Amino acid sequence: MKNIAVLLTCFNRREKTLAALHHLYKAHERVAGHIQLFVYLTDDGSTDGTGEAVQKAYPQIKVLQGTGNLFWAGGMRNSWREAKKGTYDAYLLLNDDTNVFPVLFEELLNTHEYCLKTYGKSGIYIGATQDAISGKHTYGGAVLEDRFMFKYRFLPPTGQPQSCEMGNANIMLVTAPVVEEIGILSEGYVHGVADYDYTLKAVKKDLPVLLAAHYCGTCVHDHSNIYDNFAEKNFSQRLALLKNPLGLDLRSNLNLMRRHFPLRVPFVLFSAGLKLLLPKIYVKSLAKR
Repeated sequence: MKNIAVLLTCFNRREKTLAALHHLYKAHERVAGHIQLFVYLTDDGSTDGTGEAVQKAYPQIKVLQGTGNLFWAGGMRNSWREAKKGTYDAYLLLNDDTNVFPVLFEELLNTHEYCLKTYGKSGIYIGATQDAISGKHTYGGAVLEDRFMFKYRFLPPTGQPQSCEMGNANIMLVTAPVVEEIGILSEGYVHGVADYDYTLKAVKKDLPVLLAAHYCGTCVHDHSNIYDNFAEKNFSQRLALLKNPLGLDLRSNLNLMRRHFPLRVPFVLFSAGLKLLLPKIYVKSLAKR
């Protein structure tokens, strides 16, 4: 594995984006003798000068301009489509708020070697992240425990690679043969769950999805509980939240269910109606789970 394209998208997180790139290049220094990086970043209409700051600090990076409405999934597809114009051995999906550890590439390469030895083919490799202060697990790979209830459990790194079914793309290395087989992130996802869809799609094709042996970086889990004051919102506010890609993003979640858990579609639609029409009952039902 000699040439890796790194894919990012950003919106108004200048300092975090610059920090993510700083840590990326520091990690690359350890393997610069045999791996080349080519970074593609979509700036989706930032007004804080993120794109300009990145271009000034790292002129070798290909900075692409988004429409302002791409969100995470659209921005990553935009970066990936541009990267596919070149020829790479793998594509590293990286969140712009993720600071990778210096051992990142060694971890991913070790996972690749394990994958080839164990499965006889290359796959997708997930790097788990933890909170920089508490050390608590934040993002990574997960296994399904109940397909109908869509219950899944995140795996903590154990010192050796582990097979998983779903993965967060905070740190995700996708090898070229996987892209040849299943393409890039699917259309139909606006912000979240596109990475879940991608790893589930790989599993269906019998392509290995592995969690790296050790933590590969830090990333804060900064998603607040959207249901804390949900019942107090009026109908229009609840409907807007249901549609919002940064809120409940019903469209993307329905697409995920249709493609991978079709028996859940009626349940998801019923749940959406309950959220809209009887929000207090829905929130109380969450408390009982």
